[in-house]
Amino acid sequence: MEDNLKVFKYGYLLAMTVLVAGFAAGCTANKSPQATLPVEEVVSESQVPEDADALEPEIIATPNEAEDHLSQTEQAVLNQRFGLLFDLEQHDSKDVELFFTFYTHKARKTMVRWLERSQPYLPYVRRVFTQYGLPQDLVLLPFVESGYNVRAYSWAGAGGMWQFMRGTGRLYDLKADWWIDERRDPYKATDAAARHLRDLYDRFGDWYLALAAYNAGEGKISRALKQAKCDTFFELTEKNRKLSRRIRLKKETKQYVPKFIAISKVFQNLDTLGFEPVSWEMEVEVVPVKVPGGTDLLALAREGGMTWNEFHKYNPAFRRQVSPPHMQATAYLPVAKADKMMAYLSNPGSRPFAGYSRYRIRSGDSWWRISRRFGVPINVLKSVNNTRSNTLRPGRYVMVPAHGSNKTVTASASSSSKTRAIASKRGNYVVRSGDTLWSLSQSFGTTVNTLKRSNGLRSSRLKVGQKLYIPNSSNAATKQAVKEAGKVKTQMVNYKVRRGDNLTTISRKFGVKVTDLRRWNSLNSRGTIYAGQRLKVYVQ
Repeated sequence: MEDNLKVFKYGYLLAMTVLVAGFAAGCTANKSPQATLPVEEVVSESQVPEDADALEPEIIATPNEAEDHLSQTEQAVLNQRFGLLFDLEQHDSKDVELFFTFYTHKARKTMVRWLERSQPYLPYVRRVFTQYGLPQDLVLLPFVESGYNVRAYSWAGAGGMWQFMRGTGRLYDLKADWWIDERRDPYKATDAAARHLRDLYDRFGDWYLALAAYNAGEGKISRALKQAKCDTFFELTEKNRKLSRRIRLKKETKQYVPKFIAISKVFQNLDTLGFEPVSWEMEVEVVPVKVPGGTDLLALAREGGMTWNEFHKYNPAFRRQVSPPHMQATAYLPVAKADKMMAYLSNPGSRPFAGYSRYRIRSGDSWWRISRRFGVPINVLKSVNNTRSNTLRPGRYVMVPAHGSNKTVTASASSSSKTRAIASKRGNYVVRSGDTLWSLSQSFGTTVNTLKRSNGLRSSRLKVGQKLYIPNSSNAATKQAVKEAGKVKTQMVNYKVRRGDNLTTISRKFGVKVTDLRRWNSLNSRGTIYAGQRLKVYVQ
């Protein structure tokens, strides 16, 4: 993949990268916490990182009718069938016009924001897709998926600007665990998306069907085509109502291709439609470096004169300030700072443990208590401390990896307790069934980290009836949000269990508790579920 990053102007840096990675791996083999045990990929973890962005409303919008009238110029653009740099044939349809009108009128400011956000990545995406022999139109797909937002996550758990689900990401070598989520790596995810799209085209032989399969899944489209007895996307949508309910395409999938075509028409004619043209000269110049397992990323950032937030903008895949102990990972270093940062990698002892907290073991401590205190899984703690033992000796120290925030983990349990006590007295919101820190952060326009700090929380777990303090509650908008949140009603969803589902995955999907799922469906603690079973789920 590093061969794809042709923007690098300093060829010698690439050679140094390999030497440094190997040298660092050898030099740190006996140092703690770099010397580590393997960590299982599946650990107890929050499925959504704390700094995740929810998909913008304009991503999932489904306009039913055009609210604005197109000018003659806009109508002429809509009627064009070919662009200068694009290979896909354009189809005219009502849905194309609806989305074209939406993104040139009501969501125009959003489109401007997306265009600006895409500029650092567009040249790289175009270069990769050219290497794979893919149509240039497909560089626009991240607009449809995420608005070119590398931090975007959907309610279903799809992540990154290409919106890979975890399972699909694994098929294309994208790691996603407690330490790292490579679906947010714009370079690796782009390479994976190119291979995925190529595979879908090889399967269907038609780009519109390949796009529909990217949205709905290869199996879904294959079954629909077989039942409809057709071989084109537009014919499939015409016959969709005649398909059985299980096979029928969702509205989102039917509108996915028209939305892509509409955004393509906008992008081809930015000048004509009054948008600022995108700049193809804003690509960020970075050097990809293989860092050994357990590398202190905060120390690496500081060696380059960068804050954690600045480093994380280049490296959004990292979920912690320490790289995964069980694998080599790729870090992207700004070209201007790469020399100093790679010098640190060759001698990491020069700035030890900036991304770790050194915790002194107290009487009565256990791995479980330390895990709860810092929100770090037990197997991760044992891994970074190179031990399998369950025994802890008071007075000795263990290393705790810092979270991916701007501060290392230094808060003591006593300060957290004080914060919780103050927050309980000031609490202006009572937790209800189904609430999560993620859903509350979206409702009140704040972040998960802010809610945690304001309430002295180490864990993301909430209890029904628990009082939380919502910052800026004096703000009129927040007051109204708190008031409206109390009025939210629940509705029942009749969920059909799919193959591979379990109560834990279903609870995460809907933001409810496993105990509630059992209670709503009269399941005991040993009750099992099976594919095709219908479960009652009460959601807000």
